Amino acid sequence: MSFQGYLKTIKTKTGKGPADFRAIAEEKGFTQDGELKAKAGDIVIWLKTDFDLGHGHAMAIYALLKGIKNEDSE
Repeated sequence: MSFQGYLKTIKTKTGKGPADFRAIAEEKGFTQDGELKAKAGDIVIWLKTDFDLGHGHAMAIYALLKGIKNEDSE
């Protein structure tokens, strides 16, 4: 699945897009001024618990928060 495919599925399942996840991560203290402060495992647990995302989809959001990928990534 492409990164865009992951984002589309996440949006369909949660109603939230990249900007929403960035804002929520900031509110929860996982990021500070847009810089990731949490480990991948902590992000995955949060997304599985709060949004019922699978591991791959949670890792896509982690990659987004870490800056490895962005909304335009394939």
